[in-house]
Amino acid sequence: MAIIPFDSLFAIFRISRTVRLIKLFRIIRIIGFTGKLRTKTKKFINTNGFIYLFLTAVVFILLGAGVYALAENTSYASALWWAIATTTTVGYGDISPHTYTGKIVAVLLMIVGIGLIGSITSVITSYFLDEQHDRETDKIDQRLKIIENDLAEIKALLNDKKQ
Repeated sequence: MAIIPFDSLFAIFRISRTVRLIKLFRIIRIIGFTGKLRTKTKKFINTNGFIYLFLTAVVFILLGAGVYALAENTSYASALWWAIATTTTVGYGDISPHTYTGKIVAVLLMIVGIGLIGSITSVITSYFLDEQHDRETDKIDQRLKIIENDLAEIKALLNDKKQ
């Protein structure tokens, strides 16, 4: 009975173990990728305090939708749709304010949206410039370590000649 699994008839089961190992390696690579993605996302969100601007914009959208719903006597869902469309500067025109309060909310949301879109652009630019600067700094650090090692060797040679 102990020899049966090693028979050539059961070789397919050994292949299935190999396939499971390959799947495990893929999962490990995916986990590594998600870790890198998470750190890069955190770095992007924290660039230039973007997270605070984003959260402020979300609060403005939610509050603006609530004020719009009350002023225009519509449902909160429709008002939220309108607030998001207005903030993202899309403004489909399917819903528009008729009261002065609704128009004031619309102007505020438009200003917040333009600021948010502009900030996203600047954050993307800063993020990539920081990445490039970090790579250049790493290269300079590597060169500096090589120079320091060479200097240490030269000092050691000079000390040996003096003695």
